Amino acid sequence: MTTYVALWRAVNVGSRSRLRSSELVGVATALGFEGARSWLQSGNLVLRAPTASEASVASRLEQACSSQLGLSTQVIVRSSAEWSRRVRENPYAAEAARDPAHLVLVALSSAPGPAAWTRLRALVTGREYLEGRGRDAYLVYPDGIGRSRLTLGLLERTVGATGTARNWNTVLALDRLAGGVARG
Repeated sequence: MTTYVALWRAVNVGSRSRLRSSELVGVATALGFEGARSWLQSGNLVLRAPTASEASVASRLEQACSSQLGLSTQVIVRSSAEWSRRVRENPYAAEAARDPAHLVLVALSSAPGPAAWTRLRALVTGREYLEGRGRDAYLVYPDGIGRSRLTLGLLERTVGATGTARNWNTVLALDRLAGGVARG
């Protein structure tokens, strides 16, 4: 069995795409996944499954949400080993310790090349800064996320991949739920 972290994209944002944590757990359980546990009401789930590809787990969850709940949205999945590696390799440890709510991990659907990250950095007009690593990006918002022009939409358009973002507090909580050793 492999443990996975599953992240739903664009759920429970404002009044659209409402999804209760109990519904996520129910969908995962009905699919035969074991030990499904949710975190917060923002589309986060940790589950165990026979070793399969992340894409296969994501596809099964997406299809079940669509057919059972009428919700069509993307699910991005990482193995718990990959998730823990992202925690350990955080290039912004000082920021994570000082202000974890303003450090964000964006899990992407695919890995952009170096040129995409260069283009994105050139578009940053505030004090934000970022590091792209494989299929993930670390973003720091020293002045807060709400007013920043470095939005998820801008990131997606620039790097050519869809994604979903979680603040560092949530990243660490999911790592603990998945059995990893969370580090700041």
